[in-house]
Amino acid sequence: MANCTIAMSSGQLEPSENGETELWLTIRKEASDCVSHESLLTKHLNALVLAHTSLEHALSFILASKLASIALDADVLYKLFVDVMQSSAKVREGIYADLRAVKERDPACTCYCHCVLNFKGFQACQVYRIAHCLWNQDKKAVAYVLQSRMSEVFGVDIHPAARIGKGVLFDHAAGVVIGETAVVGDNVAILHGVTLGGTGKHGGDRHPKIGAGVLIGAGASIIGNITVGDGAKIGAGALVLMEVPPRTTAVGCPARLVGGRNNPTKLTEPPIETMDHLSYVADWCDYVI
Repeated sequence: MANCTIAMSSGQLEPSENGETELWLTIRKEASDCVSHESLLTKHLNALVLAHTSLEHALSFILASKLASIALDADVLYKLFVDVMQSSAKVREGIYADLRAVKERDPACTCYCHCVLNFKGFQACQVYRIAHCLWNQDKKAVAYVLQSRMSEVFGVDIHPAARIGKGVLFDHAAGVVIGETAVVGDNVAILHGVTLGGTGKHGGDRHPKIGAGVLIGAGASIIGNITVGDGAKIGAGALVLMEVPPRTTAVGCPARLVGGRNNPTKLTEPPIETMDHLSYVADWCDYVI
């Protein structure tokens, strides 16, 4: 059984910037309110949230507890995660932006605390951010181990060399695969079962480049070194093999552009704000049950 007797931080709140302290206080209040209504969760919430001085410490504890194994000590992982989060402003910025994105865009997310504790897509993304930081520090062996444990624990496989922006929502997340040379822009929403993969024929730069504000539906596969433009929408189950222009919708297997390739229909609203997965159907085909 994994060693999860992690030494926790002291109880005094640590200073932070850019509204981070306010968000952390909100999370603590949500946890306290939950304890007052659900006494069964008192020990759980005290250990995972209320005993910690910051979101960075709490999240490090949660991730270390989940990723620890008989060969990976939870205390060692906890210290590693805290060190990375405290030393990298980019990692911290990503954590807080992702947390806000989930709360704003996912109707199933009732509070920030719920996301931190229970949303494996959010948790997996933060493991990726730590692994990516270590990869860029040439600690590739450790980064690979974190990728492997993330895949085993969360069912999400993101290569640590992939580049992912901030404000990203992995909704449900199960079965998401993102390859080594993939790039994902800011404020992207990716549902479960999505693959950003290579063709299998080439080395080097071989994975998709996803623009900012893109919505990728469940089970979609985007294959090869192709670009999906800013604000585009990829329908559920689509197989995308060619470039998708900005603010257009690609659906089907293989994917086609709604409105046709020569004059595709332009989206009037950012898809990550509406999170709409159905409006394209009437324009694409005579779908009848």
